[in-house]
Amino acid sequence: MKNIDIFNDTHSLAAPLQVSRCASFWCHLRGLTFRRKISDDQGLLLVYSQESILDSAIHMFGVFFDLGIIWINGSGVVVDKCLAKRWFTIKIPRRPARYVLEIVPERLIEFNIGDRISFEQTQIN
Repeated sequence: MKNIDIFNDTHSLAAPLQVSRCASFWCHLRGLTFRRKISDDQGLLLVYSQESILDSAIHMFGVFFDLGIIWINGSGVVVDKCLAKRWFTIKIPRRPARYVLEIVPERLIEFNIGDRISFEQTQIN
């Protein structure tokens, strides 16, 4: 998995946010299941080949903590967001998305529907 820096181009994030890029079917299926927690500056970016409502739906089966979910379309615009409760939650975006950003719930307030988001692969020296 590659690490990606997330930027909110509409307004600055309170702190840096670096996430793992997840583009394969198996990575999407596993997501953050069976992990005990993530830190405030980490997360997961699920990447899909095209925008979709159904494909970008998420499940929380086997996830031991709540998540903030941000759906982003192919143009980098936030199209929906929500709080996903641990274990038995399934969440579906209201509009098609190509990217799903999974972060700690406390950071949800840093993203609004309509915000423009950009991604940059982290350089490792």
